[in-house]
Amino acid sequence: MAPEVDKQPKPARFKRLALIGVGLIGSSIARATKRADLADNIVGCARTPKTRDKALELGIVDAMYEDPAEAVAGADLVIICSHLGSYVSVGKAIAASLAPGAIVTDVGSVKGCVARDLGPHIPDGVHLVPGHPVSGSEKSGPEAGFETLFDDRWWILTPDETADGAAVQRLAAYVQALGSRVEIMAAERHDLVLAITSHLPHLIAYNIVSTADDMETVTQGEVVKYSAGGFRDFTRIAASDPEFWRDVFLNNRDAVLETLGRFTEDLIALQRSIRWGEGDELLRVFSQSRDIRQRIIQAGQDTEAPNFGRQGEASTEAD
Repeated sequence: MAPEVDKQPKPARFKRLALIGVGLIGSSIARATKRADLADNIVGCARTPKTRDKALELGIVDAMYEDPAEAVAGADLVIICSHLGSYVSVGKAIAASLAPGAIVTDVGSVKGCVARDLGPHIPDGVHLVPGHPVSGSEKSGPEAGFETLFDDRWWILTPDETADGAAVQRLAAYVQALGSRVEIMAAERHDLVLAITSHLPHLIAYNIVSTADDMETVTQGEVVKYSAGGFRDFTRIAASDPEFWRDVFLNNRDAVLETLGRFTEDLIALQRSIRWGEGDELLRVFSQSRDIRQRIIQAGQDTEAPNFGRQGEASTEAD
């Protein structure tokens, strides 16, 4: 059984933090690490010169590398912030350069695939502790990151039963020092929970925007011009990185299909209620959903401000 998180751990400091990927999450980790002074040296790795130059220009890292092996050399904490589809190639690239005793973690939205894709490449004496910060944005790139991204947000760790307890506690302490709340969870449980809270909503968003675009009786100009709040918020979600979400759905196939099946059944039930004028049933479902929204606000996971706190936009009942 994986160890429980110490509720009040001492902050963990690392000598060299290596970030494989410095997009929204990676650059935010770098900023939050600097804010809390949790590493002597922060280095990053990125495929393109443009990203490497931007990260250095922003001053969020001390050095940038194209080769992952160079980035992780001497690092006692390695955080993989690249797409899930890159894990096999990243694992192969860094395997020989990982320092004994180093902790390797990631930020992927699917956890069941980490042991499969990264595990075989982690040498003995190096500690693999998969993780997932449940926070983000539809924006990407080093310039999209900010140091408060993880404040009061959950960061889920999914170590298996063979994980080193001291390594898990050290990583948990680091994550908490970044501002997050830590939860230990089985990888399978994580993937099922995230399938319904994150993955399915994104799938629906991509689909509804595609449906609107394909409707022959409504022009693209009308869709854009008359976008009320509901559709507009779907387009915000659908603006997320397509490559990232392709990898999510391919790697969390079983859990997504299970939740999608249940969603489809419930959607058909709503269709039937509308068709037969079952107002009481519609009111029951809508009221239940509204209650869940209020519970999310009470849990501190969102704001009840109009338009979700966006500035300069008026809210109307039509939205």
